[in-house]
This record gives sequence, structure tokens and C-alpha cells, in this order.
Amino acid sequence: MPEDSQEPKPPESTQGATPVDYKWAGVDIEAADRAVELIKEKITATMRPEVLGGVGGFGALFELDLTRYKNPVLVSGTDGVGTKLKLAQMLDNHRTVGIDLVAMCADDVVTFGAEPLFFQDYIATGKVVPEKIAEIVAGIANGCVKAGCSLIGGETAEHPGVMNEEDYDLAGFCVGIVEKDEIIDGSRIRHEDKVIGIASSGLHSNGYSLARKLLFDTGEFNLDDHNKLFAGSLGEELLTPSLIYTKGVLAVTRECDVKAAAHVTGGGITDNLPRVLPEDMNAEITIGSWPVKNIFTFIQNVGQIDLIEMFRTFNMGLGMLLVVPPYESRKALQVLDMNLYRAYEVGEIVEGRGMVMYR
Repeated sequence: MPEDSQEPKPPESTQGATPVDYKWAGVDIEAADRAVELIKEKITATMRPEVLGGVGGFGALFELDLTRYKNPVLVSGTDGVGTKLKLAQMLDNHRTVGIDLVAMCADDVVTFGAEPLFFQDYIATGKVVPEKIAEIVAGIANGCVKAGCSLIGGETAEHPGVMNEEDYDLAGFCVGIVEKDEIIDGSRIRHEDKVIGIASSGLHSNGYSLARKLLFDTGEFNLDDHNKLFAGSLGEELLTPSLIYTKGVLAVTRECDVKAAAHVTGGGITDNLPRVLPEDMNAEITIGSWPVKNIFTFIQNVGQIDLIEMFRTFNMGLGMLLVVPPYESRKALQVLDMNLYRAYEVGEIVEGRGMVMYR
């Protein structure tokens, strides 16, 4: 043996010391594995026939049935839930925010007339608590069933030192498919077309930063406050999950000539409907042509918020807007009613500059 070589020395005894491993650093792989075991059954319930393989691979496989399409186009959407998650954490209720996550993504995809095919989620948390992760994913799976898509994969990432242990954030990714010559893009809108509004369940996933600051940061209200305006507590009312519109919108597109669809998310009706309007067309929305849920009136009265600002911040009771020819309006309402969606004729297309006007 060369003189400068040395036998490797055994490590000094660590008896009685905390073992240095990934768990010591704050990442519990075993907890993540338990979380996966808890959610497998919920994920399996979402599977469409096109899904190949099971849960836990490095990727997810989805076989496209190209015999159904002449010229298929894939449509993708990604989104999160926003600060509604803070409310879920305050209430320690994580069962429905997954529904919100699917709604934000799948209902963006369906505005093109696309059928959602599959969904993936990303959960980042300060500490993996298997039961909490299972609650969140159960909500995501529930949302996927409502949207008609498969939950084919996802990631749960533990971020000790970056996030507080009780905090988490969600992101989702959805892919849908539509025949190229059936894409809905608003290009065929003409004046005198009608605007159909489909009722929302509440705030959905937008406006929560304002709602929380107004209602709770001031100390004037508590999450467990009860008011005759609401069936449950104020916190429960605010945590009401988003409606998922995919099945209703697809049903209308099969029966009627839908020229445009707008998912009413951040920016409200004011900013979302113009995204599908031609530059030389306005949408005139008739205030009072649909019922506004009590939660919106409550927030407006507490904050003395201008009505125009309310329409730019919240959905004001309409989560999805469709544009159809005048002769299709009644039929569209009937189809939505048969699919258990409350809907109203709320406006009309007129000549203009690609804006929403209220009357």
C-alpha cells in the first residue's frame, strides 16, 4: 500500500443521536407514500377507457381514439385556486378545494367546445399530512368525475423551510379535445345574438383576497358567524365549491349553435366576456335579469363597494356565459335546464368596441 494511502476510518459512533436522513431535513417520504395509498381508490374512480397504466409511474399514458375525429385539436389549460386556499386552511376543511381546482382548468378548456380528457395536479406543502392530502385529492377526483375527465397523474411536493407546515398550494393542468372545424372562438358572433348566463354556486375561486380583507382582517366578522342570509356559517358559505360546467356546455354545443363561451373567473363579467367578443361588437348585459346570490350583496353592503367594481371582481352569480343566435336562446335554456343548470338570457350583442356594457 502506498505510504500516502490510508485505510478508511469507520464513522464515529452516533448512538443516541438523531439519525441524519431526509426525514430529519423535513421531508417524510413514508408519509408521501401513505398519502398515495389513501388516494388510489379515488383516482381509479375517474379513469376513462383511454387511460393506460396505473398510478405511480414516471408519466401518464392516454390513448387518443382518432377514429372519432377527422382533424382533432388538443386544448390545454392550467390554473390554481388562489387565496380561497387560505380560507380552507383557516377552517381546516380541505374536502372541496380540489373541485375548485378542476373547475378552474376544465371550464377554461370547454369554452373552446373541447371535451376534457385528462387532468393532473400539483400539491406543494410545508409538511405532508397523508389524511389532508387524501382530502384534497378526493376533491380533485370528485371534480374530475363532474367534468368527465380522468385524473391520470400528479405530484405532491414537501417544501420544509420554504412553506409553513400547515400551508399548501395547488395547481392543475387539463387537456381536452375538439374537432378543428367545431372550435368555438367567438369569430361568428353577430349583433342581436343573445347572451346566456349559467348560474354560479357562489364566489367560485375569485375575489377572495378582497373578501377576506374586508370581512376578517378587520375583525368585524368570524368564520363561524351565522346570518339569516346563509344556510350555514359565513365560512361555509364562502367555501362553497365552484360549479363545473363542462357537461352542460358540451350538451348545449351538441344541440345548439354556440358561437362563444366565456368562463367568468378573475375580472368578472366585465373582463372575461370581452375575451371572446369581436373588436366591433359589445355585449349589453341587463342587470336584474338573473338572481344575484346573497353572498355578493352581503359583501357589497359591508364594503360599500361600487356596483361596477363588483362586476369586475366577482362573477355576480354567473359562472359561465354563452353567446347563441336569437332563435337558439330558448332551446339553449331548455338543454341547460335538462342538465340541471339554472340559466338565464342576460344580454344581447350590439355594435361596439369589444366591451361589456351594463343597462
